[in-house]
Amino acid sequence: MLELSNKTNLLEQRNYRYSLQDVEKPNLYPDLFSYDEVPRISFNHRRVPMGMPEEIWITDTTFRDGQQSIEPYTVKQIVDLYKLMSKLGGPYGIIRQTEFFVYSEKDREAIAQCMDLGLDFPEITTWIRATKEDFRLVKDLNIQETGILVSCSDYHIFNKLGLTRKQAMDKYLATVAMAFEAGVVPRCHLEDVTRADFYGFVVPFVNELMKMSQDAGVPVKIRACDTLGYGVPFTEVALPRSVPGIIYGLQHYSDVPSEMLEWHGHNDFYKAVSNASTAWLYGACAVNCTLLGIGERTGNVPLEAMVMEYASLRGSMDGMDPTVITEIADYYRNEIGYKIPPMQPYVGSSFNVTRAGIHADGLMKDEAIYNIFNTGKILNRKPSVMIGKSSGLAGIAYWINENYALPPSQCLTKHDDLVIRLKERIDKEYEGGRVTTLSVVELEKMIEELSGGALRRL
Repeated sequence: MLELSNKTNLLEQRNYRYSLQDVEKPNLYPDLFSYDEVPRISFNHRRVPMGMPEEIWITDTTFRDGQQSIEPYTVKQIVDLYKLMSKLGGPYGIIRQTEFFVYSEKDREAIAQCMDLGLDFPEITTWIRATKEDFRLVKDLNIQETGILVSCSDYHIFNKLGLTRKQAMDKYLATVAMAFEAGVVPRCHLEDVTRADFYGFVVPFVNELMKMSQDAGVPVKIRACDTLGYGVPFTEVALPRSVPGIIYGLQHYSDVPSEMLEWHGHNDFYKAVSNASTAWLYGACAVNCTLLGIGERTGNVPLEAMVMEYASLRGSMDGMDPTVITEIADYYRNEIGYKIPPMQPYVGSSFNVTRAGIHADGLMKDEAIYNIFNTGKILNRKPSVMIGKSSGLAGIAYWINENYALPPSQCLTKHDDLVIRLKERIDKEYEGGRVTTLSVVELEKMIEELSGGALRRL
């Protein structure tokens, strides 16, 4: 039977409707996920069309998933970070939602204070257990949407829950029915989707969710959760690990609209950002992130990374203020006491710092030679150098010019006497057995002495 697709505007064969395969034994994909070996990537050479939605956005789980791997935030810290997130996301709500726990008095107080701010974005959502008491709690807080865990791989269904696929599906559908009854939009978290039987369980289950949603007249959201980071962004990869295949399949075989489709990934195999971008490219409107990527094990998709991915794909920040990324990083360091890895892109202390003298020489001639973009303008972080054994004259001159904010007419070059004498002093330090870089305080004392007080910090 043919029907005109409202997505491609082409006549297409009516999709086959997959039925639940209620197997007796779990399908654990042993060829792909042998526990004693690195997981394998299987290719089937099938391609699905790229189809980025007209609108894409970011959602956040800093106060839910992110809090599961760090000392819990205080109410003040949550409120402060929420305000910074709203400022970063801009007036058009590119950072569309953020989710909270609701179980402790502190969680509920944080939600109340954030809601009292009256900010349009990000919208506050929650994550709850599948109980009537939890749904009632969400309703009392005037929350419009909540996440619900619906584990979908046989690892979880058989080995964790001790259920069959049919029993799991019935349990999940009953839970979603409670959300509809409570007047709350359910966001179904397809846990471990990258190890699940896609056509034997995931698609039939989501088909039932979509039917329930239509009958109830209430939307249902689908969050595809790459719980252990097994997702792969490459084309022609076979399911269940194919990110393009998962996103396309949920749209094509389960009729999930792009605006109801979200990707949630982890970074166990260094693919979190690539997978999230791929989800956008193949039809999901939303990608779920945490600030600085803080989350279980290797972490979630870093929110700041997806801000940059958004700008790369759209050609515009669309109202987002990326300088707030630096404010957020400073807040984590100074107020929360979190140690950001120095090399972490955009937020680490060394992300745009060079130690090599030849690189510093390039920075002096043209920042673009050794800096990824205008970090001074975009992130409010000028590129810098660290003075050590291999800094060279150019590195020292660049450091002095930047550290003392010298105007162009007064900037030093590697040929200036002060730079040469400071280089000689630094070389003596290392000839004496020093192995560490010099601190700002040490360098400023040397410069004040060698310049006769002409250059010094006030």
